[in-house]
Amino acid sequence: MIPRPEHPNPQWERKQWRNLNGEWEFEFDFSVSAIEGELFKKEQLKDKIIVPFCPESELSGIGYKDFIPAICYRKTVNFTKEDLKNRVMLHFGAVDYHAFLYVNGTKVGEHRGGYTPFEFDITEQVTVGENAVFLYVKDDVRSGKQCAGKQSQRLRSAGCHYTRTTGIWQTVWLEFLPKNHVKNVKYYPNITNSSVTICGEVTGSGEIQIKTSFEGIPTGQTSVRAAGAFTACIPLSEAHLWEVGKGGLYDVEITYGEDRVTSYFGLREVRIDGYKVLINGKSVFQRLVLDQGFYPDGIYTAPTEDALKKDIQISLDAGFNGARLHEKVFEPRFLYHADKMGYIVWGEYPNWGLKIYDETIVLSDIINGWSESVDRDFNHPSIVGWCPFNETWDYNETVTDYGILKTVYALTKRLDPTRPCIDTSGNYHVITDIYDVHTYTQDPDVFGAYFKQFGETGDFDYATANPTRQPFFQKWYLYKKGMPAFVSEYGGIKWDVEQSQGGWGYGNAPKTEEEFIDRYKKLTEHLLFNKNMFGFCYTQLYDVEQEVNGLYTYDRVPKFDMEIFQKINAQPAAIEE
Repeated sequence: MIPRPEHPNPQWERKQWRNLNGEWEFEFDFSVSAIEGELFKKEQLKDKIIVPFCPESELSGIGYKDFIPAICYRKTVNFTKEDLKNRVMLHFGAVDYHAFLYVNGTKVGEHRGGYTPFEFDITEQVTVGENAVFLYVKDDVRSGKQCAGKQSQRLRSAGCHYTRTTGIWQTVWLEFLPKNHVKNVKYYPNITNSSVTICGEVTGSGEIQIKTSFEGIPTGQTSVRAAGAFTACIPLSEAHLWEVGKGGLYDVEITYGEDRVTSYFGLREVRIDGYKVLINGKSVFQRLVLDQGFYPDGIYTAPTEDALKKDIQISLDAGFNGARLHEKVFEPRFLYHADKMGYIVWGEYPNWGLKIYDETIVLSDIINGWSESVDRDFNHPSIVGWCPFNETWDYNETVTDYGILKTVYALTKRLDPTRPCIDTSGNYHVITDIYDVHTYTQDPDVFGAYFKQFGETGDFDYATANPTRQPFFQKWYLYKKGMPAFVSEYGGIKWDVEQSQGGWGYGNAPKTEEEFIDRYKKLTEHLLFNKNMFGFCYTQLYDVEQEVNGLYTYDRVPKFDMEIFQKINAQPAAIEE
């Protein structure tokens, strides 16, 4: 049986595709000499691995958790004469970190960055019958020259850093395309006049037909002439707004000559109005939870599609309406289920591990990787904001020019002017649409005092309110009155169900369940009932390895009665009145 057999991207799906997950040949390259040694010409590698699971994971069949500088993959792929009538595209959902592709001994190309998809047209390299696909991957989380997110730079996991991922960790698939085909589209929904504008690119030229429907009922169509690029607008005969907690998606069918793509969009708008962040004109308090996107058996990769859906459902069960997808670019299939279920999320980038004060490194990794991430996920209505950086601790006060934070913020707004962008979550705001802070203060009274002034007068002097951060943040936490603000990390209450004494969390652990719930309730209500606060993000949804501050265990077993947290979180927020 093929692992993860579903199509990897329901936002952009064709019938002419083939899943290449499953058993591949595999070999470690600890000397980082495979290319020089021409292993890409070898007829067989030493070991086997189950793709799309990384070699550090148990599901891969290997489970090697020490540092891995380089690895090799090989798979024999058969093509028929019918297959080769079309263009043959080889897709990789994500490969960590620097990938080099060879087909039948010939180098096709390379891709740097561990979190975004890439593809190569391999039509000229393949023939009828057996073909050798060879992928070489280099990875060095300790170099400071690549984004690693929460991957540990120490031998073992520690604190809030976890087991590493090397190599392929998302689906690999083939697509068979006519010479003239649609390359991509972006949807710009308009909730005011119930329409959608569609901008896209094609190869060649010709007529492109686009049809929309909602739950099987046709809602509009158009035909336009496309030559390299096109723009089309469809007035929608029925208006169905995408709603938080409900979803609501329009299906799209795109036909261009012999090419046919199925897709979808949501009729959704995000807009800032003073202290409020409006979703379709409505003030929605963002009851977010931190989701790390790790799995006990697959690490970065969910073992099944059901596991992706379950992570959203257990969050909803605890009374949250969304998540910060933290220090990781989540796979498109997760976002698809968020779109369907009306689950709001913030798209982030795993900037940890990269020395962002070295702008040469940043330009090659953050700029390219973040651009690919925003481009990939632009059409997901569940994404209500972007956050390219998180806690840029290595960007110290000796830096006066703030160049890279300004640059990436500006880049994000040019790529997507439809969503708010936080320049860097937690500290070192330079230019941002939304002001956010992180605090793991465990005393509810002290915690509440930090934000009391903001609720009463709209003044947000977090550095003064939190003396432990003085003078470190005094220069950096500059707040302009009237800007929307929220606490995007708080809580992190330690609760080790196994009482192993080896678990890690923030602050002192409560002695009883009742004490835990009381602390959670008081911390959360300080934010819910603050009339100027538009949201919160609790740390975190589930435990990850040694970090035991989740409301669920790493196996997604609830630690408490989730109805209690649902009732706390579901209380009306002051800003929603």
